[in-house]
Amino acid sequence: MLRISELKLPLDHTPEELADAVAGFLKAPADDVRGFTVFKRSYDARKGVMSLVYIIDVDVANEDKLFARFKGDRRVMPTPDTNYYYVGQAPAELKQRPVVVGFGPCGIFAALILAQMGFKPIVLERGKEVRQRTKDTWGLWRKSELNTESNVQYGEGGAGTFSDGKLYSQIKDPRHLGRKVLTEFVKAGAPEEILYLARPHIGTFRLVSMVENMRAEIIELGGEIRFEQRVDDLILDGDRVRGVKLANGGEVLSDHVVLALGHSARDTFQMLEKRGVYMEAKPFSVGVRIEHPQSLIDAARWGKYAGHPLLGAADYKLVHHAGNGRAVYSFCMCPGGTVVAATSEEKRVVTNGMSQYSRNERNANSGFVVSISPEVDYPGGPLAGLDFQRELESKAYELGGGDYFAPAQLLGDFMAGKASTQLGSVEPSYKPGVTMTDLARILPDFCVEAMREAIPHFARQIRGYDLHDAVLTGLETRTSSPLRITRGEDGQSLNVKGLFPAGEGAGYAGGILSAGVDGIKVAEAVAKAMLGR
Repeated sequence: MLRISELKLPLDHTPEELADAVAGFLKAPADDVRGFTVFKRSYDARKGVMSLVYIIDVDVANEDKLFARFKGDRRVMPTPDTNYYYVGQAPAELKQRPVVVGFGPCGIFAALILAQMGFKPIVLERGKEVRQRTKDTWGLWRKSELNTESNVQYGEGGAGTFSDGKLYSQIKDPRHLGRKVLTEFVKAGAPEEILYLARPHIGTFRLVSMVENMRAEIIELGGEIRFEQRVDDLILDGDRVRGVKLANGGEVLSDHVVLALGHSARDTFQMLEKRGVYMEAKPFSVGVRIEHPQSLIDAARWGKYAGHPLLGAADYKLVHHAGNGRAVYSFCMCPGGTVVAATSEEKRVVTNGMSQYSRNERNANSGFVVSISPEVDYPGGPLAGLDFQRELESKAYELGGGDYFAPAQLLGDFMAGKASTQLGSVEPSYKPGVTMTDLARILPDFCVEAMREAIPHFARQIRGYDLHDAVLTGLETRTSSPLRITRGEDGQSLNVKGLFPAGEGAGYAGGILSAGVDGIKVAEAVAKAMLGR
């Protein structure tokens, strides 16, 4: 097959027009085009005209002859092989079973791939199964009741379950492992459109049933999922792991342990440091959530095409390099979504963003965050970033007035340097609720300076972004893990053999897709180690 890139058509084209465009691009008789599939569809809104841009895989007669005609044209290439190939298969007599700690996107894919290769993994998840976890999470949002072991951060599906369900990433993926992730999601119930949309998403409610279906496949293949099993310690034999100890006093023995922790597994990070597992501090970002009317973002991004069903709710991606050396950028943008309470620790306030598949809530929200680094902002070792986060989150709880209310401020007041006393035209979506105040009281001065500088630059890209009544809700502190559990080329910890750090918590992913890809890579590393390769 041949792959055609950069094929542009009008927004409202017909299927017949797409077929004609494929044949016309190749300058081939229509009968020579035996069939085609859409590999990717994006849009181009430049020059005031909205176009759909396709990457098409075409099955054609006389392929070699046709390809030779396009020699040197980078828009036509042989279709790459995006199939997934397993690195091995567990022998029937293999008695050892790998352990996967954590059942978020990374842990799910590590366990799934190991199960598909016959290794029958044991998964230990500190939180609850996804539907009970959802009830506990709503307990915080509706009643200010926090369950520290079952919340936005902990439980089946990981933090990604309560997000926009975005399935795109900027990671390098020469083996097309992201395609394997998307294919498994479709098999588990995701809409097939995620295979070809340039910026696919699923939404929270659909993720719940998908996670359940993937859990069922792992169990059917011989794996086990054990909920409410918090790992409190490692069992070590010199520089080799031999298993884990649980909070309930039990032990699970294994020479191959995957640490698929989330970025909020702070108590586990502390245990690992105590056990001498090599870790290092890494940069992350802090800031707030910013909410605008979704209609404002749609108008700024789509213009006269706003509301078109193929386009849906508009998103954005913004970055500004401030004069004080800080990068300010949008993070985890959620079109038509809500700002949610995402703490996992008592008397601390953390925000995140979430959307459903429909993306039809009234507001758009995004992280509005500033880069920080261990060298400058939190020196003192691999856990110093945790202390930095906790201090900010505790201040946010106090400024919010307790009961997990979040401190909030109108953007215009933030720019003017004065506290907000009442809301304007934008109603914040954060539950349990917000307390109007001055966020500069808790944000580091360098963050405030950089954010105020960035707003006019962002408003030049998104008309209306500097809306006075836009709401800032604090704080966004868990953009990524504040540390890295460093691993070698074999996927194992640098100083503990048999320990495989993985995913967001280990500092090797950021988002559902990249976490799933990393889960696959680590599963392969485990399989090779268990097979003696």
